[in-house]
Amino acid sequence: MFHHEPVLLREAVEALAPRSGGVYVDGTLGGGGHAEEILRRSSPDGRLVGIDQDESALAAAAARLAPFGGRVTVVKGNFRRIGLIVRELGFDRVDGILFDVGMSSVHVDEAERGFSYRRDAPLDMRMDRSAALTAREIVNGWAEEELTRIFREYGEERWAARIAAGIVRRRSRKPIETTGELVEIILDAVPAPARRRGPHPARRTFQALRIAVNDELEALKEGVYGAIGLLKPGGRLAVITFHSLEDRIVKRIFQEESRTCVCPPGTPVCACGYRPRLRLFRRKPIEPGQEEIERNPRSRSAKLRVAERTEANGE
Repeated sequence: MFHHEPVLLREAVEALAPRSGGVYVDGTLGGGGHAEEILRRSSPDGRLVGIDQDESALAAAAARLAPFGGRVTVVKGNFRRIGLIVRELGFDRVDGILFDVGMSSVHVDEAERGFSYRRDAPLDMRMDRSAALTAREIVNGWAEEELTRIFREYGEERWAARIAAGIVRRRSRKPIETTGELVEIILDAVPAPARRRGPHPARRTFQALRIAVNDELEALKEGVYGAIGLLKPGGRLAVITFHSLEDRIVKRIFQEESRTCVCPPGTPVCACGYRPRLRLFRRKPIEPGQEEIERNPRSRSAKLRVAERTEANGE
């Protein structure tokens, strides 16, 4: 049974301000919680395109959204291709887009997917199970230097080099097949005092592997730029992220696209005539309140950023 409690549901949907007759895209459909609320608020004839690369999520969302009939179109795909997917459906521009990025609770709860460091399972971590690259291939095939890099960059792991070295030593004897074996290697590599502090010692390494397997950060960049190009003037893009790497990408793109001047530094008077493509909904991200965190602890790190499309550069 696919169950995923939507994070920042009210805040995200209110930011999009759905209305009857509007066209909206949920680029990370998941269990369909955000999509359902968008459809309710855009009744009687708002349309929604739901995109997800996970077939389990798509099946669950399609069942949940079935009462909305022809107002919903569900598509298997990666939101990095949002422009192509939506235009192929006949929509040139849309009124609002939502991304709820990262890992859904179902990925943790379905142990066989290999996302959780708390359950022993095959090393997989693919959100799209038809994709070729798995965590097993990375762990057993990538060079030590590359493993160190992804653990450091994607996991912000202090002990990246030690963990990578431990993996290479272990795999020289036999392939590493399961999440349990990987956790063992990580626990051996991380010094005892560090193991006793903070979150589970394997959390950062597993995050890094998941990001690498699914190319999540590049997908996010492509998805955000694609969404900006798809919005009508006045349309809004809402992005929910769950760790600092994702949030920094969204923040940087929003800042870049909302600049009002691109003249070289030191230019005394602006002469560029630049018109930004975005207007920030608010400068600081929206975060869950204490009540939501208590109800759903996985929402603790969530950040919602929202921007509105302008009429820029004749577009």
